[in-house]
Amino acid sequence: MKTMKLGNSALEVPMLAVGCMRINSISKSEAEHFVQTALEEGANFFDHADIYGAGSCEEIFADVIHMNENIREKIILQSKCGIRKGLFDFSKQHILESVDGILRRLRTDYLDVLLLHRPDALVEPEEVSEAFDILKSSGKVHNFGVSNQNPMQIQLLQKSLNQPIIANQLQLSITNANMISNGINVNMSNDSAVNRDGSILDYCRLNNITIQTWSPFQYGFFEGVFLGSDKYPELNQIINRIANKYQVSNTTIAIAWILRHPAHMQPVIGTMNSNRLQDCCKAVEIYLTREEWYEIYRAAGNILP
Repeated sequence: MKTMKLGNSALEVPMLAVGCMRINSISKSEAEHFVQTALEEGANFFDHADIYGAGSCEEIFADVIHMNENIREKIILQSKCGIRKGLFDFSKQHILESVDGILRRLRTDYLDVLLLHRPDALVEPEEVSEAFDILKSSGKVHNFGVSNQNPMQIQLLQKSLNQPIIANQLQLSITNANMISNGINVNMSNDSAVNRDGSILDYCRLNNITIQTWSPFQYGFFEGVFLGSDKYPELNQIINRIANKYQVSNTTIAIAWILRHPAHMQPVIGTMNSNRLQDCCKAVEIYLTREEWYEIYRAAGNILP
């Protein structure tokens, strides 16, 4: 597995992150096999959140990976906090209590990365800073980031922080490519020109913040997977043709499309299928041509001015 730096940290990570949101949807034996497959592929970066399965996903992961000091040294753990039932909470107390719960469930003393999970409208950056300082000095969290935040939200937060924000999780797929489309359609009157995120893609590149792309196979907001979907016949025809050229699966090409972007984004793979995970891992070896990248982009219904 090829690696990359996560933001401006010293952390060297695989180019793909393994998302564990659905690990509670498979049997223990299947989960053990899946985690072992990830490790064999060199995909040792595991992404969690305290709300996934109400914490059960972290517990299951620690169980099936047989967490101990030797295992912990071989993996990179990221988790997220800040979502409570019906609200968001970036208060100092909630962050500290959440991290303690995460560490207990994962059976570890520290997280390599902690992300704040979606923006909290009532955030007080000074409180977040106090929480991060405590977590950093205690060794409980080594690096920090956010998810689904725009440039101004990150700047507001960073103003009070003593640690750099190194990652931002954002939704991106071939069919959900607004952060790319609004940069292509600058000064146009079409819908693709609408800047819905404050140019977060360019902001993260300028500030050396790694974008971790979630739902890389979904269209809409968890409406379905575009691969094999009747909604995208042209897109699937082109992806399949390119996949045949490289002698890989359509899954591989969908991830290779994201990796081809020069922002060096890190896709978060949410599958719990070991074979599909292996297909995703093959994408790090595929470098699409400019013509192939744009052909796939247009086939998803994205327009060029």
